[in-house]
Amino acid sequence: MTPTLPPAIARYVAAKNRQDIDAMLACFAPDGRVHDEGREHVGPAAIRAWLEQTTRDYRPTVVPEGFADGVMTGLVSGDFPGSPVRLSYRFTLSDAGIARLEIG
Repeated sequence: MTPTLPPAIARYVAAKNRQDIDAMLACFAPDGRVHDEGREHVGPAAIRAWLEQTTRDYRPTVVPEGFADGVMTGLVSGDFPGSPVRLSYRFTLSDAGIARLEIG
């Protein structure tokens, strides 16, 4: 059963699975931050660059499996060693969208 996700997160997941960079970026607050693979990406330009690189390199899709206390767990598939893997996505939301995303 697919968990119920807050609207901004549901839009992000849907856009991610379509590989739609513009739609993914639109889910983030203007001062949004992403922490992934030990690196911090701050602001729209840095987040766009991260989205473009990870989408191009890995073509990831995610199937949400759970959501509680701002943390979504999901099965991530793509063009990377060990695919598929289960990852956690820790979201902090603001009125403007996703303020922070930590992937691990």
